[in-house]
Amino acid sequence: YLARKFFFLWVKMTFGEVLSSKARCFYDQKILQKTFGEWKEQWTVCREKKLSLRADSHYRHLLLSLTFKAWRARASQQQAKRSKYYVAESHAKKQTLLRSWQHWLVYVGVQRTKHGMQSVAQAFRERSCLRISWAVWRRQHYQKCSGHKMNILALQHWAQSLQFRAWLQWRELYLHSQDEKQKSTRAVTHHQHWELRRCVGAWLGYMNLHRIKKCQNELAQEFHRSRTLQRCFSHWQLSWECRRRMHAHQRDLEKQAARIALWRVFAHWKHYVVLSVEEAQQCELAEKHYECHLLVLQKFWNRWKSCL
Repeated sequence: YLARKFFFLWVKMTFGEVLSSKARCFYDQKILQKTFGEWKEQWTVCREKKLSLRADSHYRHLLLSLTFKAWRARASQQQAKRSKYYVAESHAKKQTLLRSWQHWLVYVGVQRTKHGMQSVAQAFRERSCLRISWAVWRRQHYQKCSGHKMNILALQHWAQSLQFRAWLQWRELYLHSQDEKQKSTRAVTHHQHWELRRCVGAWLGYMNLHRIKKCQNELAQEFHRSRTLQRCFSHWQLSWECRRRMHAHQRDLEKQAARIALWRVFAHWKHYVVLSVEEAQQCELAEKHYECHLLVLQKFWNRWKSCL
């Protein structure tokens, strides 16, 4: 007890009122407070940056959703217009077929007594031509379907990188195809009426002037009718193929839009995970720094005790 008392008196006379251990402890506390304050400020700045990034991503996602809704409304309007146009086109075709059928009935009523056997032979020939044309069309349709399935994969990759550009090109092509289709239908109807009028005039002149060459003229008329029917069928096939490609292309664009939205959501989630991992790493580094600092303090404390 006396030794400890005199030791404290000697330390007080040597180092003054404030001991070196207390000064060292106060210095360490101030260093720790300053370090913790700087780390807290950096953590606050990082958190504010993360919140700003979340707000920017939410704003971009909202703009993209609004744009996609507007595009979908525009596509629905275009679909309604196309359906109305198809109904009008089918009605016009029916009217044209009805007029042709009426003219044909008049013609058959006049020539029924003279051309009974000719009508039977002509019907048989038309059925054979239609059967051959139908077989050729089925084979070509199968080949085009198989080729279309192989092209879908290439179109998917192309639509991912050039979606906006492809949509603009599709709209221009659609408008151009509509104009071309109207022109082609008008030209076909005009050509059919002209061909029908020319054939009727030629047939009347032939019946009045060249009755001896009746068989040859009948064969020429049958060949001409088959050619006209084949031309009409080819025009209808081309228009049908164009409409089918447009519908398939529109479905591909909708699928690609949904896939791009999903990919963006996944990118945002991945960025959030990276930020969380970085934050956890910073916390771990701060804890390790604090532990190292405590170890250094303990080392200096042991050294000071050994020196004392």
